[in-house]
Amino acid sequence: MTLHTPFLLLLMFSLDTTAQTQADLVIKNGRIIDGTGNSWYRADIAIRNGRITTIGKNLQIAADRTINAENLFVTPGFIDVHAHIEGGIFERPTADNYIRDGVTTVVTGNCGNSYDDLGNFFHKIDSIRTSVNVASLAGHNTIRRLGMGLLDKAPTADEQRRMDSLMQDAMEDGAVGLSTGLIYLPGMYAKTNEIVSLARIAGRKGGVYATHMRNEGGKVTEAIDEAITIGREADIPVQISHFKVAGRSNWGRSVNTLGQVMLARDQGLDVTIDQYPYTASSTNLAVTVPDWALDGGLDSLRKKIADQNLKKKIIREMVSNLKKSKNKNYSYAVVAMYGPDTTINGKNISEINKLRGRKAKPALEAETILDMLRKGNAQMVYHTMNEDDVRYFMKYPFNMPAADGGVSTGKGMPHPRGYGTNARVLGRYVREQKVISFEEAIRRMTSLPAQKFGLYDRGLLKEGFAADIVIFDPEKVTDKSTFEAPHQYTEGIPWVVVNGVPVVEDGQHNGQRNGRSLKKTGGR
Repeated sequence: MTLHTPFLLLLMFSLDTTAQTQADLVIKNGRIIDGTGNSWYRADIAIRNGRITTIGKNLQIAADRTINAENLFVTPGFIDVHAHIEGGIFERPTADNYIRDGVTTVVTGNCGNSYDDLGNFFHKIDSIRTSVNVASLAGHNTIRRLGMGLLDKAPTADEQRRMDSLMQDAMEDGAVGLSTGLIYLPGMYAKTNEIVSLARIAGRKGGVYATHMRNEGGKVTEAIDEAITIGREADIPVQISHFKVAGRSNWGRSVNTLGQVMLARDQGLDVTIDQYPYTASSTNLAVTVPDWALDGGLDSLRKKIADQNLKKKIIREMVSNLKKSKNKNYSYAVVAMYGPDTTINGKNISEINKLRGRKAKPALEAETILDMLRKGNAQMVYHTMNEDDVRYFMKYPFNMPAADGGVSTGKGMPHPRGYGTNARVLGRYVREQKVISFEEAIRRMTSLPAQKFGLYDRGLLKEGFAADIVIFDPEKVTDKSTFEAPHQYTEGIPWVVVNGVPVVEDGQHNGQRNGRSLKKTGGR
């Protein structure tokens, strides 16, 4: 039979239409929380080539695979804006602790520390293929170290130009902004104007300024003022990292500190915060010693400790700072990971001091800390916060949950936030305590961080957007990780999809690595 041209055209049109109705994946019968903060609704979602193609009721679309999400919430993939994955992601590219907590995108390079060469970092991410999408900030500590070393000094004009050039390079490589860690080496030695210079460059490229502030304890209000000043002078949006009030002497100051943020927003500055839902923080052991003692780095500190007069001065200041925080001893400081002696992982400094045959005195506990630092730094967990302040911050609408964690490799006694931050918000603070609603929590985990960090095709369940999707049971989602037994994955999240491909199936990581680098392009 001869096929005439009109018939051929009709056949071709029919075939094209059939092809367009096909999907790689269809999620049926879910309760959709789309990320806007609006109420959930029932619908199906069709996905093809990593994108959401159709959202509607009773979709009749043939698909390679179908997930029945009946009675489950279907949401955008969670975006964690405060991560430190630079090391662990290459050891464990499946990033199980993030993925199984519903995180499909992380923003790393926080607290002033990022890869030296972000172009190379993004290339490595795409080469090894990770299970999560990865964006990165450019770290001020990294830039300062490369531009002028670790010393306590102001930059010369040439050194500032060198740092500005490094900032420019990082933004052109795809950084989403600038981060600072102003309690860490060498950022602790930087004056405000140095940071403003770098932040202006990030702002002109559409980036944000994310800061681990100079102080989160007794001088927290001054530190917030500095962050706001940098935002204003550099004309850049501000993200205040792991917002808290630390130390017993500061419990209850959340009304004042959050009031500073609210006032700045009322005055027209785009300032937002992130928070982990725990009363303990985590950072290194060296932050317990005075800033001046760290001038030149840990090797320089060890030389100072060898000088008995300097050692006594360091201990006096450590004890003085301890008293100011209204802590009787260092029992609040727990070792998460100490390479030179892993037998003390999980023990607090007071316990370690006693194990070494010393009396329970703050000065002797300070000496125990210096003994540890002689051999190496330690990752610590510091129990310094108050639950009432945590709940108060969580009610704030421009606050994003963020783990402040890394990719877990199953070692040591890390902070449980690295495993269960999102599930803890959804289970403890939404379902059990009803501090906020499910819809509001999801907005904070998805569209709010996507908007803030310029991830424009993520954070919403919307046709044409990237198909990063989480399916969870609102009655069962629970964080299992604890301080005593941290290496436990979240429960109640049976499905996680990254760029259109299921990565978690029936609550288990299936080994898929469909994430990619997310580079900043263009303005805001």
